[in-house]
Amino acid sequence: MADLIFYERHLPHWLPPGADIFLTFRLADSLPQEVLKQFQAEAQVLQLNQTLDPAQLYAERKRYFGRFDDLLANAGHGPTWLRQPEIAALVTQSIHHFDGKNYELLAYCVMPNHVHLVVRLPEDAPPLMRTMQRVKGYSALQANKLLGRTGSFWQAESYDHVVRNGELARIIAYVMENPVKAGLVDDWEHWPFTYVAAVARTL
Repeated sequence: MADLIFYERHLPHWLPPGADIFLTFRLADSLPQEVLKQFQAEAQVLQLNQTLDPAQLYAERKRYFGRFDDLLANAGHGPTWLRQPEIAALVTQSIHHFDGKNYELLAYCVMPNHVHLVVRLPEDAPPLMRTMQRVKGYSALQANKLLGRTGSFWQAESYDHVVRNGELARIIAYVMENPVKAGLVDDWEHWPFTYVAAVARTL
């Protein structure tokens, strides 16, 4: 079980039951390979840096993610299949399917080439890694059928981190404002593929 709560590819992933988790997953080939190699190298250096205290490390990771997300929001490379309403709807349906079962769904935003998702894990939650494999696997299969294509739909690795105490409201606001920041709409409520749970609106 432990290897499904913590696992590591290019980035470390710690997804403990009982926590609030912020995830970002993206379409395959949505960033250039040379950019990815640079980000991976920076992430490894950051992970190995023993001079940073936890607050500094958290701040550095926030800056790292901000740059990463800005590149995705510009949608300057790769496919933007999630712009298509029928494709985005497949993704939202897959996300909602596990609400109340494997996690409590707090918020999401489906952007043209990536998805932001905030969930709360029950203490007895199955490994989130496995749940996300099912979310991405089903939506990829159905989306490829609609698009008449084969091959990778999602990038295998997601960006995720445990939400720190006092940060949940800020992160949900960040998720909701993503299409506004990208210049897609003037008000987040005008973006059709966002969701905020009633409990999250009271934060």
